[in-house]
Amino acid sequence: MKPARWMCAVLWAGAVYNILWGIFVVCFPNVMFERMKMAAPNYPQFWQCIGMIVGVYGVGYAIAATNPLRHWPIVLVGLLGKILGPIGFLAASSRDQVPWRFGITIITNDLIWWIPFALILRAAYRSRFIATQDAPAATGISPLR
Repeated sequence: MKPARWMCAVLWAGAVYNILWGIFVVCFPNVMFERMKMAAPNYPQFWQCIGMIVGVYGVGYAIAATNPLRHWPIVLVGLLGKILGPIGFLAASSRDQVPWRFGITIITNDLIWWIPFALILRAAYRSRFIATQDAPAATGISPLR
């Protein structure tokens, strides 16, 4: 089964976005804090490390974009990060450890990717399931039911 074009496009967009966001955070770790009128972190290296991780996810998305149905584990790891990140943000913000306004980054970094990544994973599952169902007929081996 061949992936839909939109899947590749979404993953290429995710790759470019994550790589650019990662580079920006690594090179300018205090800019987001300054724009949100927040105190800059005492150790900007931690924030830069997050930028590096996000950038590396972008490399993974570029790989997955070449064949989303084959490279579905990369999409799964990305979706997990995009679900767990907002959960961590909600936990920190509800304890007043991070201002709620910092959540604006959650929209573009995480939330907008949930549906397309979930749809890619569903298509990958279906393509695997269909391939598994077709394999016995092609080999002459009857499936266990």
